Amino acid sequence: MDAVRVALLREVLAGTQWPGAARNFAGSLRRSVVPAGGNLLLVGTEGYEPWHLAAHLVDEAAWSGLPELAPTLVRHRVRPGEPAHLSVGLGRLAAARRGHTLLVVAPGEPGEALLERVHEVRRAGATVLSLDGGDPELGTLAHEVLSVPEGGAELDLDTVQHLVSAAAGENGPPAQRGPRRFRDRLARLADQLTAPPPSRW
Repeated sequence: MDAVRVALLREVLAGTQWPGAARNFAGSLRRSVVPAGGNLLLVGTEGYEPWHLAAHLVDEAAWSGLPELAPTLVRHRVRPGEPAHLSVGLGRLAAARRGHTLLVVAPGEPGEALLERVHEVRRAGATVLSLDGGDPELGTLAHEVLSVPEGGAELDLDTVQHLVSAAAGENGPPAQRGPRRFRDRLARLADQLTAPPPSRW
């Protein structure tokens, strides 16, 4: 989702909790990875792999000049012959420690096996963040949670992932130049183009 579409989405959602909640969550994500220089692990459930979020975070990392936002996608099943960036299995979570961040995306129940691994990651000192459908057990393990209950919100978890990934690349270090500044200008222009006309009264 490009900057113009994100700006339109934020306008549609103005007055709801979602733009602010996504920015707060994205801020927590950014703060957890920037000082450590990366080590962001992204995992879904057995039935849901967060491909799109991984791709959007890679894009945001490039645009914002924050390479540490680019995640390592951890997969429940890795097939033989797949490329290296798609060949990281759940065993990678065992190496997580202080300075690492684990972002869990779970629209439904995460399952006992994943919960156990998340518990081990947290116990090892890593930061755990969760984008989920409201699972209470996952919520107790995460340091930061953004829940989107299925059927009970103005939007779905996939849309919230777009808001979070876009916000994660915003407000980078003030000394950044080049593509980041261009993107800031583009986002401001999109906001201006989609804003309601000023009142004359």
